[in-house]
Amino acid sequence: MDSRINQTKLIATEDDVTPTVLAAMEDTSDPRLKEIVTALVRHLHAFIREVRPTEAEYEKGLQILNTIGQQTDDAHNEAVLFCDVLGASTLIDLINNDGMQGETMSALLGPFYRGSAPECSFGETIARSETPGDPLILSGRVVDVNGQPIAGATLDVWQASPDGLYENQDKDQADFNLRGKFTTDSDGRYLIRTVKPAGYPVPTHTTTGDLLRAQNRTPMRPAHVHFIVSAPDCKTLVTQIFADTQDAMVNDVVFGAKDQIAGNLRLHEAPLDEYPQDQAPFYTCVYDFVLKPGVPSFPEPPIKGKVS
Repeated sequence: MDSRINQTKLIATEDDVTPTVLAAMEDTSDPRLKEIVTALVRHLHAFIREVRPTEAEYEKGLQILNTIGQQTDDAHNEAVLFCDVLGASTLIDLINNDGMQGETMSALLGPFYRGSAPECSFGETIARSETPGDPLILSGRVVDVNGQPIAGATLDVWQASPDGLYENQDKDQADFNLRGKFTTDSDGRYLIRTVKPAGYPVPTHTTTGDLLRAQNRTPMRPAHVHFIVSAPDCKTLVTQIFADTQDAMVNDVVFGAKDQIAGNLRLHEAPLDEYPQDQAPFYTCVYDFVLKPGVPSFPEPPIKGKVS
């Protein structure tokens, strides 16, 4: 159908709307913008025709969009959270990161990445304030797809406290608690001390929580630690290491858990010669990150500060 068919007449019926709108955008100069917005209009109009919302429902939908924006601030990103629980974020992730070149599978950035984490020395703890939970030692290597170690790779790490809150949500946690940035040694090795993560509910006091309650869905995420692993000439890896049951992973409210990035946590009830300064009981998890060739790029932090 000629997209300009309605340029010489006014809209008279619902069938006139989509071609008229598409014709109005025909001269968009940026080809990618034209492709994206044209597809958006076609699918949005098709959705409206399928659902046939009432005017009251349409107004409610607009109110929800406005509220999502109003609920987003420096310490909370409702837009990211809302897209996460709809599975949109995981779909974007898998479209752009299929894990088929031998690299570690990616996972969601999530709404709680702040950026600007403090630099940490090899083996330093990221527990910067009194934090409940069993000690956990994370170790392994960063390697390329051929198994060669990558020296000087950066691991940007963050996690929620075992009480279920990231430090930006909790004024009682020290600034940047359970956040840190590590560098691999000459053999590509890293060593991080932290606390064993626990599953937690996503925030439910906002629009996302209203949706989850209306759908009778769990708000829970399985226990995990976030990583951004980067190195020169490598595609930056945004991922999570999961430390929970299969059931918890299957029922991840944001659909982010994957078998390949499930960590094997081992409980040690007696001291280990490898870690003489660590008092038992404590957990260890060994995981090697594999980076594929590419150009490093870094996500825009969804948040920048914490609650006051």
